Amino acid sequence: MADVGRRRKRAFIGSFTAAGGPGIVAAAVDPATGALTVLSSVNGVPDPAYLALSPTGDTLYAVSETAEGAVAAYSVAGDVPEQVGAPVPVDGSGPTHLSVFDGHVLTANYGSGSVTAVPLRADGSLAAAASGVLRHSGSGPHIRRQQGPHAHQVQPDPTGRWAVSVDLGTDSVRVCDLRDGSPVLHREFALRPGSGPRHLAFHPGGSYAYVANELTPTVTVCRWDAPGGSLKPLGEVPLLPGAPAGDAYPSGIVVSPDGRFVWTATRGEDVLSVFAVEGEGEALRLIGTVSCAGRWPRALAESAGFLYVANERSGDVTWFTLDRSTGLPTRAGSIEVAAASCVVLG
Repeated sequence: MADVGRRRKRAFIGSFTAAGGPGIVAAAVDPATGALTVLSSVNGVPDPAYLALSPTGDTLYAVSETAEGAVAAYSVAGDVPEQVGAPVPVDGSGPTHLSVFDGHVLTANYGSGSVTAVPLRADGSLAAAASGVLRHSGSGPHIRRQQGPHAHQVQPDPTGRWAVSVDLGTDSVRVCDLRDGSPVLHREFALRPGSGPRHLAFHPGGSYAYVANELTPTVTVCRWDAPGGSLKPLGEVPLLPGAPAGDAYPSGIVVSPDGRFVWTATRGEDVLSVFAVEGEGEALRLIGTVSCAGRWPRALAESAGFLYVANERSGDVTWFTLDRSTGLPTRAGSIEVAAASCVVLG
């Protein structure tokens, strides 16, 4: 296997094959400029809409966001991702997000409103079947979008002790752990009814978390207590400086590694919002918004002073340089990726 420490930096981009996307794209990253150069693409599973790297960076995991729902593993020791084994069903529909947690891949299944655990073998490949599923329950006041649970994201907390899942359909965040390979609910925390939480990002200090709400263009600031696995909403901050002109559906959210800034993307308005983090992380102040330089920004990633945006409907991944004092992004370039849905860097 290639020496991971000497491997050049790369980006991996997911896309919706049903909308003409190429599958998974691998790109080289210029460390000086942030520029991406396409290296290869593979079309192994339908709609690999979200990706995650293993802690060692040599295995890439992808959800297949289909009615059947599956997760697949790829070796990325070289510049062409190579699928390892067959896709594994997640016993849930429409998985939209995944992460690595406690020797397993966890998937958030939007369609079925559940979280699935698939064990990892020692070499990073997937076990033949899921080991457990946590099925959410509940609903919300939005007639069309909240008739039942819709798990949209699942990720470890900064300590690695807990897995945190965000459910758009139930206006809540669930904290769970694994027991005998099955996700088990620890506690569920309610957010404002009708807010429609989509994605959560932790402050690097470990005591605060920020939830981007899809059904109302806001961010909910929360206090996070890792020892107790407890989340306490403190308040909401608007993502936009005024009322949206039309559709406004927040999507991605990331926090700068130094904890000074938070960036979000809003589809429809097609803007990136920049927040200054105040105090120890307990407050956000909107600095301003800039164009995402495309249409329908679905996901964000930050790395080494650059911000990357997967613009689904304009079919591109655009990168921005970040002002170190203000956090404001300036467009630097883009590559074409039809129906781009996410980008991860490693």
